[in-house]
Amino acid sequence: MVNKRIIEENFSKHARDYDQHSGAQNFCASILIKEVDANSFSSILDIGCGTGNYTKLLKSKFPQAKIKAVDISAEMVKVAKEKLGDGEVEFIVADAENLNLGEEFDLISSNASFQWFQDLKSDLARYKKALKKGGFVLFSTFGPKTFSQLHSCLEEFLRKPLSISASNFLNKEKVEKILEGIFSEVKVKEEIYNRNYNSLLELLENLRCTGTRGEGLSREIFWTPGKIASIEEIYKKRFPAK
Repeated sequence: MVNKRIIEENFSKHARDYDQHSGAQNFCASILIKEVDANSFSSILDIGCGTGNYTKLLKSKFPQAKIKAVDISAEMVKVAKEKLGDGEVEFIVADAENLNLGEEFDLISSNASFQWFQDLKSDLARYKKALKKGGFVLFSTFGPKTFSQLHSCLEEFLRKPLSISASNFLNKEKVEKILEGIFSEVKVKEEIYNRNYNSLLELLENLRCTGTRGEGLSREIFWTPGKIASIEEIYKKRFPAK
């Protein structure tokens, strides 16, 4: 079960550092915006807008659209407002799973945030009711293979199974099944994003600034230079440089 308080606290704490570490999220946004092939929209809901990078892409592509952007972190929204300019987008600080929509939209979209939702099936069904005729839902979400190499190395180091946040992320088949139970037309694509890190410390800093501060890891490992070196050695043996 995802702890929303931890999510809000961590994203707010690292709102000013987020953009320096959001390579995967920006990759998802660049793929997602290409999927929006409609000529125009009059109203868009951006769920989990974060620091506004995907919101900015939407605004640039659909400058005449009324955009409402929602995020659970007040600090993230503050950064997004600074980035897009005051009045360009209506920003709301709220948990999108408990948001009273109160209006209809041509497009409801979300970039790399649905993996944190407690009940995606119920939320998508609710979002469908908020669509105008002919509107659609478009989103990207991380899957259970997220940081899979780190996960396997940590399990070898600890010599036992380890549950991290990504362990609870839905795979492509489960997401597709949920969508098919709600929408008449469904299209699901899977993309693999690979990124190299110079060290385990660099990867851990990325996790700290863009996720739930490595939820699951802090309970299992008291990080020391020796342990970090040992895990890096495990990684080099399991995944040798080509």
